[in-house]
Amino acid sequence: MLDREGFRPNVGIVLLNAKNQVFWGKRIRTHSWQFPQGGIKHGESPEQAMYRELHEEVGLKQEHVRLIARTRDWLRYEVPDHFIRREARGHYKGQKQIWFLLQLTALDSDLNLRATDHPEFDAWRWNDYWVPLDAVIEFKRNVYQLALTELARFLPRGQGHHQNRFLRSGVRTPSRDVPRSPFGAVERSAHAQDLAANTGQSPEEPS
Repeated sequence: MLDREGFRPNVGIVLLNAKNQVFWGKRIRTHSWQFPQGGIKHGESPEQAMYRELHEEVGLKQEHVRLIARTRDWLRYEVPDHFIRREARGHYKGQKQIWFLLQLTALDSDLNLRATDHPEFDAWRWNDYWVPLDAVIEFKRNVYQLALTELARFLPRGQGHHQNRFLRSGVRTPSRDVPRSPFGAVERSAHAQDLAANTGQSPEEPS
C-alpha cells in the first residue's frame, strides 16, 4: 500500500523501561540495531498497526504497555535504489511513519523475540534514550533524530535518567528529567500540547 508519492505507511515504536531507557533491537543476522517498526495494513489505523507490530516483533500485548505519546505528523525517509527490489523500483520511494512512545508496564521476561515464525530481531538490550545513530542504517538516521526529539518532552519524570555517553562534549542535560537532544534543534510538534492533557490516549520498506 503506497501513497501517491510512493511512500508506504508505517509505524515506529520507542519502548521505555522504568529508567526511561529504550528497547534497542538487533536485526536478525545483521550488525544493525533499530527500534521496532512495520507497515500499516489496509484498513488499519496507525495505533492498531503499532499494537500488532509490538506483538509480532517483541512479543508484547497492549496490556503490557502504557501509551504515552505519538508524533503529530508523518516522518519520511527515502530508501536508496540498491535496497529496493527491482520490481518495485520506480514506484516505491520509501516509508512514511507515525512514531509512538510506549512505557513497559510488564516484566522484561515478557519480551519475546520469537512470538512469530518470522522474527525481526535476534538480540535486544536497554539503551540510553539518545541511541547511537551510527548503529542505525544511514538512510533512517534523520527520522530517528526527528522522532526522538519530538517525543523527548513526553518522557515520564522522576523515574531516573542516565546521562547519555553519546552526547557531544559540553552538552548538558537540562535540570528536569527530559534529556536534551544531542542532534541539535528540531522544531517542536504542536501535538505536544494536544497530548499533555490526555497522555493515556492516542489520536492516530517493509520493516
